[in-house]
Amino acid sequence: MLLILAIFLIGFLGYLAQTTGLCLVRGVNETLAGKPMFLLSIVMSGSLAWISILIGYLVGVETPFISYEYSILAVVGGFLFGLGASFNGGCGVSTISKLARGQLVMFLTISGWLAGWLLLASFSLDYRISPYQIELSLHTGILVCISGFILLCTIKMTRDNRKLWLSMLGIGLCAGIVFLHEPKWTPSGLLKDVSLSLWYEKSEIWPDESRFILISALIAGMVLAALHKKTFDLIALSKRSSLKHFFAGCLMGIGAAIASGGNDSQLLLGLPSLSPAGITTVLCMLAGIAVGLKLPTLVKLRRK
Repeated sequence: MLLILAIFLIGFLGYLAQTTGLCLVRGVNETLAGKPMFLLSIVMSGSLAWISILIGYLVGVETPFISYEYSILAVVGGFLFGLGASFNGGCGVSTISKLARGQLVMFLTISGWLAGWLLLASFSLDYRISPYQIELSLHTGILVCISGFILLCTIKMTRDNRKLWLSMLGIGLCAGIVFLHEPKWTPSGLLKDVSLSLWYEKSEIWPDESRFILISALIAGMVLAALHKKTFDLIALSKRSSLKHFFAGCLMGIGAAIASGGNDSQLLLGLPSLSPAGITTVLCMLAGIAVGLKLPTLVKLRRK
């Protein structure tokens, strides 16, 4: 029963992600142009996580919202992921969204992501990040205040901005509830376990079929939204774009491996956990994206 609910919620999440154009790269790009609203709505999308925490407490399910201490790995991993995302023209979730809209080159990004995870696995990076202790009442209290403030603000927003914020909060809420069923449902989590299972040849690491079902539901929701909004357009591969996106995917995979998660895990799990490591990773992802977006301009200026 819980799996069926999770499939429905993931499908709805995919639909919302496609219709809102959920993408950190787009958010940073608009912020650099003086329009931070879209980025703010993405960063705050997990504010309703307290509902998931409450549900988990009532039904006796351990919640995955665990906080971790700051680590230099969060800085390095976050920046590399952001840099790769800027070259790719989309973050982890938007890579799947674009693929669902028919941009076949995103297969190369995903392949590069897998290669990045495998590269880190080959070096056998072994590190431990210390948990950051935060009282449950304080944690939920902060999230309730933040989400309450956001909902009050939506009353005074324009219709478009209100729709944007409510959609982003809906994405975070759906993700939080699904985390109760499967803490590793995210695309980055699936790619990580697939790559590690292949590298170490350990069948026990291979994700169970329910995780593939959830990702399939996510993609189905995105495809449905693309067809409904008439944004589906099958775009063939080209050699130049394929190499670019494979390289970008490698950077994203390496960054996600170092930071212990891509932007999906960090935004929907790390930030709602009020994790110092998660907050640092997201900030460094944004910095990496900004640098990547500015690089072409800086190169042109230097040539002149």
